[in-house]
Amino acid sequence: MNRIIRYTYPRTASLVPSLANRSPWAALESEVDRLFDNALADFAAPAHAPRFAVDLYEDQDNTYVRAELPGVNRDDISVEMVDGFLTINATRKHKEEAFTLNRSVSIPEAVQADKVTAAYENGVLTVTLPKQEQAKPRKINVSVN
Repeated sequence: MNRIIRYTYPRTASLVPSLANRSPWAALESEVDRLFDNALADFAAPAHAPRFAVDLYEDQDNTYVRAELPGVNRDDISVEMVDGFLTINATRKHKEEAFTLNRSVSIPEAVQADKVTAAYENGVLTVTLPKQEQAKPRKINVSVN
C-alpha cells in the first residue's frame, strides 16, 4: 500500500515524513504553513521559471516523486540528482513560445542513486527512488524464552 508523505506546491520539500502529525493541531498548522509558503513563493520565484506541484509518496521499497506535466514532450524533460536534491526541468512549447518549468526536492540519503528511474506517460512523470536495504522496514521475530 502506498502512503502519501506530502503534497507540495510550489516549494522544495523533504521526502522524509513529517513528525508534526503527532498532535491534533499539527495538520492545521502544517496546512497554514503550506498556504503561507505558497503565497510567498509567488513573489520569490523568478518569473522565467515557474514551478509545478509534485506528489511525494512511498511504499516499503521505494519513494516516488510524481509530477503532472501536460503538454510537455518527453524529450523536453530533464531529471537529475545532485547533492541530495532531485531536480526536474521541463520545457513546454506552445506555438512560438517556450515556457521553462523547474522543481527541486530534497531526497533522503537512504536512496540507491544508481537505481533511480523515471517514466513519463500521459503527461505524468513518475520518478522512482529505490530505498537502500538498511532503510527498508523489516519484520523482527519475537522469540519465546
